Amino acid sequence: MKRIVSIMLVLTLMLTSLFPITAYAIGDGNIDNGSGDMGNGTNENYWNTGDEGVRVTVVRASDGSPVTTPIDFTNKTPANTLVNFNKVSKIQYARGVSLSVTVNGYTYVNPSKALPRIISSGDGNASIEAIKSYFTDELIVRYISSVTGFNYDTLINGDYKILLEPIAYLTFNGIEMAMTATEAALYDQQLNGGLQSKMASLTHKNLPLGMFLETPDLGYPAWSGSTTDSVSNTDIISSLGLGIVRFSEADPPPEISAYDYEYRVNTEVITAVTVRGGQADPDHPVSVTFNIGGRNYRVNNVYYPNSDSQLVWVRWTTPSTPQTMTITVSVSGGGSPSKSIITAKIVDLSQNDPPNPTANDRNDSYTTPSIPNNPQKTSASWGVWSAWWQAYWVWVSDWKWYSDGNGGGFWVDNGSWEDHGWWEFDWNPYSASLTASVNIKPDDKVPTASGNNMKSGYGINISVTANVSSNQSSAVTGAQTSVTYFPEFQYKDYWRLLDRTSSGYSARFEFKQNKYSTYDRRVHFTPVWFPNSSYIPYTYLIDCWTPAGMLSTNLTDTVTIQGSLWDDWHIAPVKP
Repeated sequence: MKRIVSIMLVLTLMLTSLFPITAYAIGDGNIDNGSGDMGNGTNENYWNTGDEGVRVTVVRASDGSPVTTPIDFTNKTPANTLVNFNKVSKIQYARGVSLSVTVNGYTYVNPSKALPRIISSGDGNASIEAIKSYFTDELIVRYISSVTGFNYDTLINGDYKILLEPIAYLTFNGIEMAMTATEAALYDQQLNGGLQSKMASLTHKNLPLGMFLETPDLGYPAWSGSTTDSVSNTDIISSLGLGIVRFSEADPPPEISAYDYEYRVNTEVITAVTVRGGQADPDHPVSVTFNIGGRNYRVNNVYYPNSDSQLVWVRWTTPSTPQTMTITVSVSGGGSPSKSIITAKIVDLSQNDPPNPTANDRNDSYTTPSIPNNPQKTSASWGVWSAWWQAYWVWVSDWKWYSDGNGGGFWVDNGSWEDHGWWEFDWNPYSASLTASVNIKPDDKVPTASGNNMKSGYGINISVTANVSSNQSSAVTGAQTSVTYFPEFQYKDYWRLLDRTSSGYSARFEFKQNKYSTYDRRVHFTPVWFPNSSYIPYTYLIDCWTPAGMLSTNLTDTVTIQGSLWDDWHIAPVKP
Protein backbone atom coordinates (compact mmCIF):
# COMPACT_ATOMS: atom_id res chain seq x y z
CA MET A 1 0.00 0.00 0.00
CA LYS A 2 1.22 3.49 -0.84
CA ARG A 3 1.11 5.92 2.05
CA ILE A 4 1.49 9.69 1.72
CA VAL A 5 2.50 11.88 4.64
CA SER A 6 3.04 15.61 4.80
CA ILE A 7 6.50 17.12 4.21
CA MET A 8 6.41 18.56 7.71
CA LEU A 9 5.71 15.13 9.21
CA VAL A 10 8.59 13.58 7.20
CA LEU A 11 10.93 16.30 8.42
CA THR A 12 9.77 15.70 11.99
CA LEU A 13 10.54 12.00 11.74
CA MET A 14 13.96 12.68 10.14
CA LEU A 15 14.89 15.07 12.92
CA THR A 16 13.70 12.55 15.49
CA SER A 17 16.06 9.93 14.08
CA LEU A 18 19.03 12.32 13.87
CA PHE A 19 18.88 13.89 17.30
CA PRO A 20 18.14 12.18 20.62
CA ILE A 21 14.95 13.56 22.18
CA THR A 22 13.87 12.99 25.74
CA ALA A 23 10.34 11.57 25.79
CA TYR A 24 7.92 12.63 28.48
CA ALA A 25 4.63 11.12 29.52
CA ILE A 26 1.92 13.60 28.63
CA GLY A 27 -1.25 11.64 29.43
CA ASP A 28 -2.74 9.24 31.94
CA GLY A 29 -3.34 5.76 30.57
CA ASN A 30 -6.56 4.12 31.77
CA ILE A 31 -5.55 0.73 30.37
CA ASP A 32 -5.12 -2.80 31.71
CA ASN A 33 -4.87 -6.22 30.06
CA GLY A 34 -5.08 -9.97 30.52
CA SER A 35 -3.87 -13.03 28.66
CA GLY A 36 -4.19 -16.75 28.06
CA ASP A 37 -3.05 -19.56 25.81
CA MET A 38 -4.01 -19.20 22.15
CA GLY A 39 -4.92 -22.80 21.35
CA ASN A 40 -4.32 -24.44 17.98
CA GLY A 41 -5.37 -23.13 14.58
CA THR A 42 -6.12 -24.78 11.25
CA ASN A 43 -5.20 -24.04 7.64
CA GLU A 44 -8.49 -22.14 7.26
CA ASN A 45 -8.65 -20.45 10.66
CA TYR A 46 -5.53 -19.03 12.26
CA TRP A 47 -3.75 -15.99 13.65
CA ASN A 48 -0.03 -15.33 13.83
CA THR A 49 1.61 -13.59 16.78
CA GLY A 50 2.24 -9.95 15.96
CA ASP A 51 -0.53 -9.64 13.36
CA GLU A 52 -2.12 -6.82 15.29
CA GLY A 53 -2.67 -3.11 15.61
CA VAL A 54 -4.56 -0.44 17.52
CA ARG A 55 -7.47 1.71 16.33
CA VAL A 56 -7.00 5.31 17.52
CA THR A 57 -9.85 7.83 17.83
CA VAL A 58 -9.89 11.25 19.48
CA VAL A 59 -13.14 11.71 21.42
CA ARG A 60 -14.72 14.53 23.40
CA ALA A 61 -14.32 14.00 27.14
CA SER A 62 -17.76 15.36 28.04
CA ASP A 63 -19.85 12.90 26.05
CA GLY A 64 -17.46 10.51 24.29
CA SER A 65 -18.40 11.70 20.80
CA PRO A 66 -15.64 10.98 18.23
CA VAL A 67 -14.10 14.15 16.78
CA THR A 68 -11.66 12.42 14.40
CA THR A 69 -11.99 9.57 11.94
CA PRO A 70 -10.55 6.40 13.52
CA ILE A 71 -7.09 5.46 12.24
CA ASP A 72 -5.52 1.99 12.49
CA PHE A 73 -1.92 1.87 13.74
CA THR A 74 0.11 -1.26 13.01
CA ASN A 75 3.68 -2.42 12.53
CA LYS A 76 2.53 -4.72 9.70
CA THR A 77 1.73 -4.05 6.03
CA PRO A 78 -1.78 -5.49 5.61
CA ALA A 79 -3.11 -5.93 2.09
CA ASN A 80 -5.37 -3.25 0.65
CA THR A 81 -7.91 -6.01 -0.09
CA LEU A 82 -8.16 -7.13 3.53
CA VAL A 83 -11.79 -7.77 4.49
CA ASN A 84 -12.72 -5.30 7.24
CA PHE A 85 -15.63 -3.42 8.79
CA ASN A 86 -14.57 0.11 7.84
CA LYS A 87 -13.20 2.66 10.31
CA VAL A 88 -15.80 2.64 13.11
CA SER A 89 -15.05 3.10 16.81
CA LYS A 90 -16.50 1.16 19.73
CA ILE A 91 -18.46 4.24 20.81
CA GLN A 92 -20.06 4.59 17.37
CA TYR A 93 -21.18 0.95 17.48
CA ALA A 94 -22.66 1.55 20.94
CA ARG A 95 -24.63 4.48 19.53
CA GLY A 96 -26.28 2.43 16.82
CA VAL A 97 -23.87 2.18 13.88
CA SER A 98 -24.36 -1.19 12.19
CA LEU A 99 -21.59 -3.61 11.28
CA SER A 100 -20.76 -3.14 7.59
CA VAL A 101 -18.34 -5.36 5.68
CA THR A 102 -16.04 -4.03 2.96
CA VAL A 103 -13.65 -6.10 0.85
CA ASN A 104 -11.15 -3.47 -0.27
CA GLY A 105 -9.70 -0.11 0.52
CA TYR A 106 -8.23 -1.02 3.91
CA THR A 107 -5.94 1.77 5.11
CA TYR A 108 -3.54 2.00 8.02
CA VAL A 109 -0.58 3.91 9.42
CA ASN A 110 2.85 2.55 10.34
CA PRO A 111 3.83 4.79 13.28
CA SER A 112 7.32 6.24 13.38
CA LYS A 113 7.95 4.43 16.65
CA ALA A 114 6.93 0.77 16.50
CA LEU A 115 3.97 -0.31 18.59
CA PRO A 116 4.67 -2.53 21.59
CA ARG A 117 3.12 -5.96 21.63
CA ILE A 118 -0.65 -5.61 22.15
CA ILE A 119 -2.17 -9.12 22.04
CA SER A 120 -0.77 -11.86 24.27
CA SER A 121 -0.37 -15.38 22.96
CA GLY A 122 0.98 -18.76 23.98
CA ASP A 123 4.57 -17.69 23.39
CA GLY A 124 4.45 -14.57 25.53
CA ASN A 125 2.35 -11.88 27.13
CA ALA A 126 2.00 -8.25 26.22
CA SER A 127 3.31 -5.74 28.78
CA ILE A 128 0.65 -3.33 30.00
CA GLU A 129 3.44 -1.07 31.29
CA ALA A 130 4.92 -0.88 27.78
CA ILE A 131 1.50 -0.17 26.26
CA LYS A 132 0.78 2.63 28.76
CA SER A 133 4.24 4.11 28.32
CA TYR A 134 3.86 4.12 24.53
CA PHE A 135 0.48 5.79 24.29
CA THR A 136 1.21 8.40 26.98
CA ASP A 137 4.56 9.33 25.41
CA GLU A 138 4.50 12.98 24.34
CA LEU A 139 6.06 12.18 20.96
CA ILE A 140 3.39 9.55 20.24
CA VAL A 141 0.61 11.89 21.32
CA ARG A 142 2.04 14.54 19.00
CA TYR A 143 2.20 11.94 16.23
CA ILE A 144 -1.46 11.00 16.84
CA SER A 145 -2.32 14.70 16.67
CA SER A 146 -0.51 14.96 13.33
CA VAL A 147 -1.99 11.93 11.57
CA THR A 148 -5.53 12.64 12.81
CA GLY A 149 -5.30 16.33 11.95
CA PHE A 150 -6.37 17.34 15.45
CA ASN A 151 -4.52 20.25 17.06
CA TYR A 152 -2.08 19.03 19.71
CA ASP A 153 -2.66 21.82 22.25
CA THR A 154 -6.40 21.31 21.96
CA LEU A 155 -5.98 17.55 22.33
CA ILE A 156 -4.18 17.83 25.67
CA ASN A 157 -6.25 20.65 27.22
CA GLY A 158 -8.40 18.21 29.20
CA ASP A 159 -11.49 18.41 26.98
CA TYR A 160 -10.52 15.41 24.84
CA LYS A 161 -9.35 11.83 25.25
CA ILE A 162 -7.79 9.19 23.03
CA LEU A 163 -9.77 5.97 22.61
CA LEU A 164 -7.66 2.88 21.86
CA GLU A 165 -8.94 -0.45 20.52
CA PRO A 166 -6.75 -3.50 19.79
CA ILE A 167 -7.05 -4.96 16.27
CA ALA A 168 -6.25 -8.47 15.07
CA TYR A 169 -5.37 -9.47 11.51
CA LEU A 170 -6.55 -13.06 11.17
CA THR A 171 -7.62 -15.68 8.66
CA PHE A 172 -11.17 -16.95 9.13
CA ASN A 173 -12.62 -19.60 6.84
CA GLY A 174 -9.67 -18.96 4.53
CA ILE A 175 -10.36 -15.19 4.31
CA GLU A 176 -7.91 -12.61 5.61
CA MET A 177 -9.74 -10.13 7.85
CA ALA A 178 -9.13 -7.20 10.21
CA MET A 179 -11.33 -6.61 13.26
CA THR A 180 -11.39 -4.98 16.65
CA ALA A 181 -12.67 -6.93 19.66
CA THR A 182 -16.05 -5.20 19.42
CA GLU A 183 -16.32 -5.98 15.71
CA ALA A 184 -15.43 -9.61 16.41
CA ALA A 185 -18.24 -9.85 18.97
CA LEU A 186 -20.79 -8.17 16.68
CA TYR A 187 -19.70 -10.38 13.76
CA ASP A 188 -19.95 -13.51 15.92
CA GLN A 189 -23.50 -12.54 16.86
CA GLN A 190 -24.38 -12.33 13.18
CA LEU A 191 -22.85 -15.78 12.63
CA ASN A 192 -24.64 -17.24 15.68
CA GLY A 193 -21.32 -18.18 17.28
CA GLY A 194 -19.57 -19.20 14.06
CA LEU A 195 -16.49 -17.06 14.68
CA GLN A 196 -16.17 -18.09 18.32
CA SER A 197 -16.40 -21.78 17.39
CA LYS A 198 -13.25 -21.47 15.23
CA MET A 199 -11.24 -18.61 16.77
CA ALA A 200 -12.33 -18.34 20.44
CA SER A 201 -8.81 -18.15 21.88
CA LEU A 202 -8.15 -15.02 19.85
CA THR A 203 -11.49 -13.31 19.28
CA HIS A 204 -13.07 -14.11 22.65
CA LYS A 205 -10.04 -14.12 24.93
CA ASN A 206 -6.73 -12.53 24.04
CA LEU A 207 -8.01 -9.84 21.66
CA PRO A 208 -10.73 -8.39 23.98
CA LEU A 209 -8.47 -8.85 27.00
CA GLY A 210 -5.70 -6.99 25.18
CA MET A 211 -7.11 -3.77 26.67
CA PHE A 212 -9.74 -2.92 29.25
CA LEU A 213 -10.29 -0.09 31.72
CA GLU A 214 -8.84 0.14 35.22
CA THR A 215 -11.46 2.71 36.22
CA PRO A 216 -14.84 3.57 34.66
CA ASP A 217 -14.71 6.15 31.88
CA LEU A 218 -16.79 7.36 28.90
CA GLY A 219 -19.71 5.27 30.09
CA TYR A 220 -17.69 2.03 30.10
CA PRO A 221 -17.04 0.12 33.34
CA ALA A 222 -13.79 -1.13 34.80
CA TRP A 223 -13.45 -4.83 33.99
CA SER A 224 -13.67 -7.06 37.09
CA GLY A 225 -14.12 -10.44 35.43
CA SER A 226 -11.59 -13.11 34.55
CA THR A 227 -8.44 -12.00 32.72
CA THR A 228 -7.48 -15.50 31.56
CA ASP A 229 -10.72 -17.16 30.41
CA SER A 230 -12.87 -16.72 27.32
CA VAL A 231 -15.48 -13.99 27.56
CA SER A 232 -18.91 -13.55 26.02
CA ASN A 233 -19.98 -11.27 23.17
CA THR A 234 -22.04 -9.27 25.65
CA ASP A 235 -19.04 -8.69 27.92
CA ILE A 236 -16.86 -7.70 24.98
CA ILE A 237 -19.37 -5.18 23.66
CA SER A 238 -20.09 -3.68 27.07
CA SER A 239 -16.69 -3.71 28.76
CA LEU A 240 -13.67 -5.01 26.83
CA GLY A 241 -11.35 -4.21 23.95
CA LEU A 242 -10.65 -0.57 24.82
CA GLY A 243 -8.19 1.70 26.59
CA ILE A 244 -8.32 5.45 27.19
CA VAL A 245 -5.65 8.12 27.44
CA ARG A 246 -6.73 11.15 29.51
CA PHE A 247 -5.07 14.55 29.75
CA SER A 248 -4.70 17.50 32.13
CA GLU A 249 -3.73 17.38 35.77
CA ALA A 250 -7.01 19.12 36.48
CA ASP A 251 -8.89 16.15 35.05
CA PRO A 252 -10.56 14.69 38.17
CA PRO A 253 -10.42 10.97 38.85
CA PRO A 254 -13.54 9.08 37.79
CA GLU A 255 -16.29 9.43 40.34
CA ILE A 256 -17.14 6.20 42.09
CA SER A 257 -20.88 6.26 42.50
CA ALA A 258 -22.44 4.95 45.66
CA TYR A 259 -25.35 3.67 43.61
CA ASP A 260 -25.78 1.76 40.37
CA TYR A 261 -28.86 3.55 39.03
CA GLU A 262 -30.42 6.94 39.55
CA TYR A 263 -34.17 6.97 38.92
CA ARG A 264 -36.85 9.61 39.29
CA VAL A 265 -39.94 9.16 41.49
CA ASN A 266 -43.09 7.67 39.91
CA THR A 267 -41.17 6.55 36.84
CA GLU A 268 -41.36 3.33 34.86
CA VAL A 269 -37.81 2.01 34.63
CA ILE A 270 -35.86 -1.04 33.52
CA THR A 271 -33.25 -2.75 35.67
CA ALA A 272 -30.96 -5.25 33.95
CA VAL A 273 -28.24 -7.75 34.82
CA THR A 274 -26.19 -10.19 32.77
CA VAL A 275 -26.35 -13.88 33.71
CA ARG A 276 -23.55 -16.26 32.78
CA GLY A 277 -22.14 -19.65 33.72
CA GLY A 278 -23.76 -22.99 34.36
CA GLN A 279 -25.77 -25.14 31.98
CA ALA A 280 -28.52 -23.04 30.39
CA ASP A 281 -30.69 -24.45 27.62
CA PRO A 282 -34.46 -25.04 27.37
CA ASP A 283 -33.99 -28.39 29.10
CA HIS A 284 -32.07 -26.74 31.95
CA PRO A 285 -33.30 -23.13 32.07
CA VAL A 286 -32.18 -20.53 34.54
CA SER A 287 -34.58 -18.36 36.55
CA VAL A 288 -33.66 -14.88 37.77
CA THR A 289 -35.46 -13.17 40.65
CA PHE A 290 -35.26 -9.43 41.35
CA ASN A 291 -36.42 -8.41 44.82
CA ILE A 292 -37.44 -4.76 44.58
CA GLY A 293 -39.10 -2.99 47.48
CA GLY A 294 -40.15 -6.30 49.04
CA ARG A 295 -41.72 -7.59 45.83
CA ASN A 296 -40.27 -10.41 43.74
CA TYR A 297 -40.03 -10.05 39.96
CA ARG A 298 -39.15 -13.43 38.46
CA VAL A 299 -37.84 -14.00 34.94
CA ASN A 300 -38.08 -17.64 33.85
CA ASN A 301 -36.69 -19.62 30.92
CA VAL A 302 -33.36 -17.87 30.67
CA TYR A 303 -30.83 -19.73 28.52
CA TYR A 304 -27.72 -19.06 26.47
CA PRO A 305 -24.82 -20.91 24.78
CA ASN A 306 -21.95 -22.34 26.76
CA SER A 307 -19.31 -19.72 27.60
CA ASP A 308 -21.75 -16.92 26.82
CA SER A 309 -24.38 -14.95 28.74
CA GLN A 310 -27.89 -13.55 28.59
CA LEU A 311 -29.18 -10.09 29.40
CA VAL A 312 -32.11 -10.25 31.82
CA TRP A 313 -34.27 -7.32 32.90
CA VAL A 314 -37.43 -6.31 34.68
CA ARG A 315 -39.73 -3.36 34.12
CA TRP A 316 -41.11 -1.69 37.24
CA THR A 317 -42.30 1.64 38.62
CA THR A 318 -40.33 3.59 41.20
CA PRO A 319 -41.94 4.74 44.47
CA SER A 320 -43.45 8.18 44.89
CA THR A 321 -40.99 9.38 47.51
CA PRO A 322 -37.20 9.92 47.28
CA GLN A 323 -35.16 7.14 48.84
CA THR A 324 -32.29 4.74 48.31
CA MET A 325 -33.38 1.21 47.42
CA THR A 326 -31.43 -2.02 47.59
CA ILE A 327 -32.35 -4.50 44.85
CA THR A 328 -31.21 -8.09 45.27
CA VAL A 329 -30.81 -10.47 42.34
CA SER A 330 -30.72 -14.25 42.72
CA VAL A 331 -30.36 -17.02 40.15
CA SER A 332 -31.68 -20.56 40.34
CA GLY A 333 -30.79 -23.43 38.02
CA GLY A 334 -27.11 -22.55 37.69
CA GLY A 335 -25.25 -19.44 36.58
CA SER A 336 -24.69 -16.16 38.37
CA PRO A 337 -25.69 -12.52 37.80
CA SER A 338 -23.25 -9.72 36.98
CA LYS A 339 -24.56 -8.02 40.13
CA SER A 340 -26.34 -9.67 43.03
CA ILE A 341 -26.93 -6.36 44.85
CA ILE A 342 -28.01 -3.22 43.02
CA THR A 343 -28.36 0.16 44.69
CA ALA A 344 -30.87 2.57 43.19
CA LYS A 345 -31.19 6.21 44.19
CA ILE A 346 -34.71 7.61 43.73
CA VAL A 347 -34.81 11.41 43.39
CA ASP A 348 -37.53 14.05 43.08
CA LEU A 349 -36.89 16.88 40.61
CA SER A 350 -40.08 18.81 41.32
CA GLN A 351 -38.90 20.97 44.22
CA ASN A 352 -36.74 23.60 42.52
CA ASP A 353 -39.14 25.94 40.70
CA PRO A 354 -37.77 29.47 40.19
CA PRO A 355 -38.85 32.18 42.64
CA ASN A 356 -41.50 34.74 41.77
CA PRO A 357 -39.98 37.38 39.46
CA THR A 358 -40.78 41.03 40.18
CA ALA A 359 -40.67 44.18 38.09
CA ASN A 360 -37.89 45.62 40.28
CA ASP A 361 -35.48 42.67 39.96
CA ARG A 362 -31.94 43.58 38.86
CA ASN A 363 -28.81 41.68 37.97
CA ASP A 364 -26.14 44.14 36.91
CA SER A 365 -23.40 41.49 37.06
CA TYR A 366 -25.08 39.02 34.71
CA THR A 367 -22.80 37.21 32.26
CA THR A 368 -23.97 34.87 29.54
CA PRO A 369 -23.43 31.27 30.73
CA SER A 370 -22.31 28.30 28.65
CA ILE A 371 -25.15 26.02 27.65
CA PRO A 372 -24.91 22.65 29.47
CA ASN A 373 -23.97 19.51 27.63
CA ASN A 374 -25.15 16.58 29.72
CA PRO A 375 -24.44 12.96 28.78
CA GLN A 376 -26.51 12.14 25.72
CA LYS A 377 -27.47 8.76 24.35
CA THR A 378 -30.07 8.65 21.60
CA SER A 379 -29.80 4.99 20.60
CA ALA A 380 -29.09 1.68 22.25
CA SER A 381 -28.75 -1.92 21.15
CA TRP A 382 -28.98 -5.23 22.94
CA GLY A 383 -29.81 -8.82 22.09
CA VAL A 384 -31.33 -12.02 23.40
CA TRP A 385 -30.43 -15.61 22.68
CA SER A 386 -33.20 -17.90 21.46
CA ALA A 387 -32.83 -21.68 21.18
CA TRP A 388 -34.04 -24.21 18.64
CA TRP A 389 -33.63 -27.95 18.47
CA GLN A 390 -31.34 -29.44 15.84
CA ALA A 391 -32.74 -32.94 15.28
CA TYR A 392 -30.26 -35.73 14.64
CA TRP A 393 -31.99 -39.08 14.26
CA VAL A 394 -29.95 -42.19 15.07
CA TRP A 395 -31.03 -45.79 14.74
CA VAL A 396 -30.42 -47.53 18.06
CA SER A 397 -30.26 -51.29 17.50
CA ASP A 398 -31.81 -53.86 19.82
CA TRP A 399 -30.95 -57.24 18.35
CA LYS A 400 -32.87 -60.27 19.54
CA TRP A 401 -32.38 -63.96 18.65
CA TYR A 402 -35.42 -65.87 17.63
CA SER A 403 -35.00 -69.69 17.77
CA ASP A 404 -36.81 -71.94 15.29
CA GLY A 405 -36.84 -74.87 17.79
CA ASN A 406 -34.60 -77.03 15.59
CA GLY A 407 -31.27 -75.59 16.61
CA GLY A 408 -31.51 -72.73 14.19
CA GLY A 409 -33.04 -69.30 14.24
CA PHE A 410 -32.50 -65.70 13.21
CA TRP A 411 -31.72 -62.30 14.60
CA VAL A 412 -34.20 -59.50 14.52
CA ASP A 413 -33.33 -55.86 15.14
CA ASN A 414 -36.09 -54.50 17.36
CA GLY A 415 -34.39 -51.14 17.59
CA SER A 416 -35.87 -47.73 17.00
CA TRP A 417 -34.99 -44.31 15.80
CA GLU A 418 -33.90 -41.90 18.53
CA ASP A 419 -33.35 -38.18 18.31
CA HIS A 420 -29.81 -37.50 19.51
CA GLY A 421 -29.99 -33.85 18.55
CA TRP A 422 -28.87 -30.77 20.40
CA TRP A 423 -29.86 -27.20 21.09
CA GLU A 424 -28.71 -24.50 18.69
CA PHE A 425 -28.83 -20.81 19.59
CA ASP A 426 -29.69 -17.75 17.51
CA TRP A 427 -28.80 -14.20 18.45
CA ASN A 428 -31.76 -11.84 18.14
CA PRO A 429 -30.62 -8.20 17.98
CA TYR A 430 -32.81 -5.36 19.20
CA SER A 431 -32.42 -1.61 19.29
CA ALA A 432 -34.17 1.59 20.29
CA SER A 433 -33.77 5.20 19.23
CA LEU A 434 -34.94 8.51 20.64
CA THR A 435 -35.70 11.60 18.57
CA ALA A 436 -36.89 14.82 20.13
CA SER A 437 -37.47 18.49 19.44
CA VAL A 438 -38.19 21.62 21.46
CA ASN A 439 -40.04 24.77 20.54
CA ILE A 440 -39.83 27.97 22.62
CA LYS A 441 -42.15 30.87 21.78
CA PRO A 442 -43.61 33.97 23.44
CA ASP A 443 -46.81 33.27 25.33
CA ASP A 444 -50.02 34.22 23.56
CA LYS A 445 -50.66 36.85 26.24
CA VAL A 446 -47.52 38.82 25.30
CA PRO A 447 -49.07 41.94 23.69
CA THR A 448 -46.10 43.11 21.62
CA ALA A 449 -44.48 39.83 20.54
CA SER A 450 -43.59 39.40 16.88
CA GLY A 451 -42.73 35.88 15.88
CA ASN A 452 -39.97 34.80 18.26
CA ASN A 453 -39.08 38.38 19.20
CA MET A 454 -40.35 39.71 22.52
CA LYS A 455 -39.60 42.10 25.35
CA SER A 456 -38.15 40.92 28.65
CA GLY A 457 -40.43 40.40 31.61
CA TYR A 458 -43.07 38.53 29.65
CA GLY A 459 -43.71 34.78 29.62
CA ILE A 460 -42.58 32.06 27.24
CA ASN A 461 -44.13 28.68 26.42
CA ILE A 462 -42.31 25.44 25.71
CA SER A 463 -43.29 22.38 23.73
CA VAL A 464 -41.11 19.27 23.80
CA THR A 465 -41.93 16.26 21.67
CA ALA A 466 -40.20 12.90 22.09
CA ASN A 467 -40.56 9.86 19.85
CA VAL A 468 -39.17 6.43 20.70
CA SER A 469 -38.92 3.62 18.17
CA SER A 470 -37.83 0.05 18.84
CA ASN A 471 -38.15 -3.43 17.38
CA GLN A 472 -38.83 -4.70 20.92
CA SER A 473 -41.23 -2.13 22.31
CA SER A 474 -42.11 -4.30 25.31
CA ALA A 475 -38.56 -3.76 26.55
CA VAL A 476 -38.55 0.02 26.15
CA THR A 477 -40.32 2.88 27.89
CA GLY A 478 -41.25 6.18 26.36
CA ALA A 479 -39.45 9.35 27.44
CA GLN A 480 -40.92 10.34 30.80
CA THR A 481 -38.98 13.28 32.22
CA SER A 482 -38.12 16.65 30.74
CA VAL A 483 -36.36 19.35 32.78
CA THR A 484 -35.75 22.90 31.60
CA TYR A 485 -33.01 25.20 32.95
CA PHE A 486 -32.66 28.95 32.37
CA PRO A 487 -29.79 31.33 31.60
CA GLU A 488 -30.75 33.88 34.31
CA PHE A 489 -29.88 31.19 36.90
CA GLN A 490 -26.71 30.14 35.03
CA TYR A 491 -28.54 26.89 34.15
CA LYS A 492 -28.41 25.68 37.75
CA ASP A 493 -30.03 26.15 41.18
CA TYR A 494 -33.55 26.46 39.73
CA TRP A 495 -35.36 24.55 37.00
CA ARG A 496 -38.82 23.56 35.86
CA LEU A 497 -39.90 19.95 35.73
CA LEU A 498 -42.15 19.90 32.69
CA ASP A 499 -45.66 18.50 32.69
CA ARG A 500 -46.07 15.40 30.51
CA THR A 501 -49.26 16.22 28.65
CA SER A 502 -49.20 13.05 26.57
CA SER A 503 -47.28 9.86 27.30
CA GLY A 504 -46.18 6.68 25.58
CA TYR A 505 -43.73 6.31 22.72
CA SER A 506 -44.82 9.69 21.31
CA ALA A 507 -44.74 11.96 24.34
CA ARG A 508 -45.27 15.69 24.73
CA PHE A 509 -44.16 18.03 27.52
CA GLU A 510 -45.06 21.61 28.48
CA PHE A 511 -44.51 23.95 31.41
CA LYS A 512 -46.79 23.30 34.35
CA GLN A 513 -49.29 26.02 35.12
CA ASN A 514 -47.38 28.85 36.74
CA LYS A 515 -48.82 29.80 40.12
CA TYR A 516 -47.58 33.37 39.59
CA SER A 517 -49.47 33.74 36.31
CA THR A 518 -52.61 35.89 36.49
CA TYR A 519 -54.25 33.64 33.91
CA ASP A 520 -52.79 30.32 35.16
CA ARG A 521 -50.78 30.05 31.97
CA ARG A 522 -48.17 27.38 31.23
CA VAL A 523 -45.39 29.95 31.19
CA HIS A 524 -41.97 30.85 32.47
CA PHE A 525 -41.44 34.58 32.96
CA THR A 526 -38.23 36.01 31.60
CA PRO A 527 -36.56 38.45 34.01
CA VAL A 528 -37.27 42.10 33.25
CA TRP A 529 -33.56 42.90 33.55
CA PHE A 530 -32.47 40.39 30.87
CA PRO A 531 -30.28 42.16 28.29
CA ASN A 532 -31.11 42.48 24.61
CA SER A 533 -29.85 39.16 23.25
CA SER A 534 -30.87 35.58 22.60
CA TYR A 535 -32.69 33.98 25.51
CA ILE A 536 -31.93 30.23 25.39
CA PRO A 537 -33.57 27.82 27.83
CA TYR A 538 -31.88 24.41 27.98
CA THR A 539 -33.91 21.19 28.28
CA TYR A 540 -32.65 17.75 29.29
CA LEU A 541 -34.96 14.94 28.14
CA ILE A 542 -34.42 11.70 30.07
CA ASP A 543 -36.00 8.52 31.42
CA CYS A 544 -36.44 6.59 28.22
CA TRP A 545 -35.31 3.22 29.57
CA THR A 546 -34.03 0.20 27.65
CA PRO A 547 -32.27 -3.01 28.75
CA ALA A 548 -29.04 -1.32 27.59
CA GLY A 549 -29.54 1.77 29.73
CA MET A 550 -31.29 5.13 29.55
CA LEU A 551 -31.72 7.21 26.41
CA SER A 552 -31.42 10.97 26.80
CA THR A 553 -30.86 14.10 24.74
CA ASN A 554 -29.96 17.79 25.08
CA LEU A 555 -32.39 20.30 23.59
CA THR A 556 -32.29 24.08 23.10
CA ASP A 557 -34.37 26.71 21.37
CA THR A 558 -34.36 30.49 21.55
CA VAL A 559 -36.37 33.67 21.59
CA THR A 560 -34.86 37.08 21.00
CA ILE A 561 -35.16 39.72 23.72
CA GLN A 562 -35.38 43.30 22.47
CA GLY A 563 -36.49 45.88 25.03
CA SER A 564 -38.48 45.28 28.23
CA LEU A 565 -42.09 45.28 29.30
CA TRP A 566 -41.55 48.83 30.67
CA ASP A 567 -41.39 49.95 27.04
CA ASP A 568 -45.05 48.97 26.73
CA TRP A 569 -46.13 51.30 29.54
CA HIS A 570 -47.21 54.82 28.63
CA ILE A 571 -47.77 57.40 31.37
CA ALA A 572 -49.64 60.60 30.54
CA PRO A 573 -51.78 63.17 32.45
CA VAL A 574 -55.47 62.55 32.57
CA LYS A 575 -57.40 64.86 30.29
CA PRO A 576 -59.81 67.20 32.16
